[in-house]
Amino acid sequence: MRHARRWTGGAAAALLTVTSLIGAAPSAAAPAADAPTLTDAVTAKLLGSAEAPTALAERDTRVTVSRTDGRWAFGTAVALAPRQEDAHPTGSIFIARADRAGWRVAFDGEAAFADLAAESPLVAGRERSVLTTTPTPMYAGGDYRTGMALPFAVGQTWTLTSGPHGWGGSESPYSSIDLAGGDQVVRAARAGAAYTMCQGWIRVIHDRGYSTDYYHLWNSISVNGASVGQGAALGNTGTDVTCGGAAYGRHVHFGLRQNSAYVPIAGHDIGKWVLANGAAAYQGGARHGSAWAGAGAGLYNYGALGFTQAVVDANGGGALTRRAGPGTGYGSLGSLGDGATVSVSCSANGTAHTGRYGTTALWDRLSDGSWVSDAYLWTGVNGPINGWC
Repeated sequence: MRHARRWTGGAAAALLTVTSLIGAAPSAAAPAADAPTLTDAVTAKLLGSAEAPTALAERDTRVTVSRTDGRWAFGTAVALAPRQEDAHPTGSIFIARADRAGWRVAFDGEAAFADLAAESPLVAGRERSVLTTTPTPMYAGGDYRTGMALPFAVGQTWTLTSGPHGWGGSESPYSSIDLAGGDQVVRAARAGAAYTMCQGWIRVIHDRGYSTDYYHLWNSISVNGASVGQGAALGNTGTDVTCGGAAYGRHVHFGLRQNSAYVPIAGHDIGKWVLANGAAAYQGGARHGSAWAGAGAGLYNYGALGFTQAVVDANGGGALTRRAGPGTGYGSLGSLGDGATVSVSCSANGTAHTGRYGTTALWDRLSDGSWVSDAYLWTGVNGPINGWC
């Protein structure tokens, strides 16, 4: 069955231009006459195999080719969603190269995407350094650190209007949260390369295999691989559903991806809050130290947690004692308040203690020379975050 497609006039014109450019490519590189067109090849990959679910196969798609050079093409591919609750569009950034067998297409986050980006004349500079990063093992092999702030200005408090849920609603994984309030300016959670997936939807590709999605934006920027810094304005909260779904009240639908898929946002630190699932989609919330904020509560943006930093979680409030060595037998050097940010120099084994995330004998030496039990720190890693002492 041929899939329905819908383009804006500008996108259709761009596609026609691209087709003519591809036709002018050297015959040695051009696909055979019976090979799928670029749009068909990208669409087939977007929708999956011929055995894709009927509901997905019947979705409208939008393939936008934004760059071409001979046998190379670059752009975005989006499967539009119905305009209803619990629905959101899905899509990818693609690089494609033509040869006699047809078009080789790779999507962002795939190993093949990094390989093609390294070869392609369409990718250069800082964008190339981001796109050619080899995908890491999921969660970087047990590492939940993101280096991300919340997607609004540091120092502001916004409302967590919905706890962890799927990018498309109630489905797993619970990759996304909804945020609203403040000055309504949505900002990049971390530096990276930014792309307009469709009106109101921006994707930023970061380091370590992560990317973040921002949907329902009003007045969103138009970008095609532009480098953005952490905190760069991407648009305003809104109710835009140009590519499908539903939005009731201004907010940003913020989603976390790693490699080529949405991943559970729970357990990750964003803005020095650790996200946690609830009993069902849209429930759950976030924890900063021992402080809990559920759906409907405010989240203060503390900024990004450094990769050798940790947040004190005294597992119920109170203070954490700093010691002169890795164990309770060493003298006290003072204390740290729940929720404090500390820098870790190195780690060693000492006396065992039980905190929120289990029992450990690991102790961390802080930048001031004092020691604290790792049982009372959120580091994002089950082990040393800055080597052994």
